[in-house]
Amino acid sequence: MAQTLFRLDGKTAFVSGSRGHLGAAMVRALAEAGAHVIVNGRDAAALDGFAAGLKAQGFSIETAAFDAHDVAKIRGFFGGLKRLDVLVNNIGFMQGKSFDALTPDDFAATYAATVTTAFESVRAALPALRAAVAASGDASVINIASMYGQVAPDARLYDSSAQQSPFHYGPAKAGLIQLSRHLAAELGPSKIRVNALVPGAFPQPGKMPAGLEERLAGKTMLGRIGVPAEIGGPLLFLAGPAARYVTGASLNVDGGWTAW
Repeated sequence: MAQTLFRLDGKTAFVSGSRGHLGAAMVRALAEAGAHVIVNGRDAAALDGFAAGLKAQGFSIETAAFDAHDVAKIRGFFGGLKRLDVLVNNIGFMQGKSFDALTPDDFAATYAATVTTAFESVRAALPALRAAVAASGDASVINIASMYGQVAPDARLYDSSAQQSPFHYGPAKAGLIQLSRHLAAELGPSKIRVNALVPGAFPQPGKMPAGLEERLAGKTMLGRIGVPAEIGGPLLFLAGPAARYVTGASLNVDGGWTAW
């Protein structure tokens, strides 16, 4: 039984923002667990190349090139799906702006891209998610949040305010965590589980100023930053049979950053 708790054979998963720093790792984890994965992005040519690389390794991959911030396209795509076992909402939007430069429109755009599009994706996918429940007894929605939806950035770690998480990002991710709870309550009777996955520091290699990685690592209990592959296990837990009694939860993957 233990060998099947994290398997997704015969299931279909969708990941928005599939080619991103963590998105690509999520896609690989789902595919390695046996799922047929629908990969998403706005750049059709780049998405095709990404999918081709995974198919060459023997994974079951399908492309869905559309802007996952566009509500009409969200409804059009998910309305055409017959079955969806795992929905991973992994997109957001923000422009790095200073405290003084932020506008109300910046907050509105980030909230819409993070919270509203996740809500619309879930609502549009409901028939496909319910079909998965009818077939296997379970379906899972995983909203990718951030530790900055739970705690504020520590300005002492950064050389300038421009390096730290901006003010419109964390509040939007906090909204996504709360949306996950509301959706879990709404969809629980339908046996559709909804949880938030909350990554901590997973900075991209080569894009950090000198010394920043060490300072970020020092904020964690494990003394290091995360690497993308380490998001895969927690994602598979929430996606599959191992978490069939888990809904409305926020699973932190942050090396202990938020537990001090």
